[in-house]
Amino acid sequence: MIWKQNRNRSEKGMAILELALVGPWFFFLFVGALDWGFLANELISVESAARTAALYTSAATSTASDASQACTLVLGELRKLPNIGNAVTACTGIPVSVTAVSITGPDSAPASLVTVVYKSIPMIPIPGILPNQFTLTRAVKMRVRG
Repeated sequence: MIWKQNRNRSEKGMAILELALVGPWFFFLFVGALDWGFLANELISVESAARTAALYTSAATSTASDASQACTLVLGELRKLPNIGNAVTACTGIPVSVTAVSITGPDSAPASLVTVVYKSIPMIPIPGILPNQFTLTRAVKMRVRG
């Protein structure tokens, strides 16, 4: 009986100590997972926006280098991202830049190249693992259909 009382008394604070040692790691893992979720959403949105703009610019040779309409389509796709919203109306700098260029494709047919550059929202940096911000660049090349 005396042995049992001594054992309980010596183990009383172990759970709190373990939580204090492991808690910060769980916090960093949670923050990292949250930031990677935001980044994955931004990657998918930028890729979709670039495809939408390339689909428009590849409709005819007259639209192959129409960067202003490509910008409008890209902003429409990216409106749900936190640093775009309704405030961004141009695609010439931060946080989004769009270029549309008429090129010759690999089969010597006219093509369109749309490039979207997007600067992500500031994230919680984890030194050595996650930087503060990412710059995402997506380029889509599509043959002109018309």
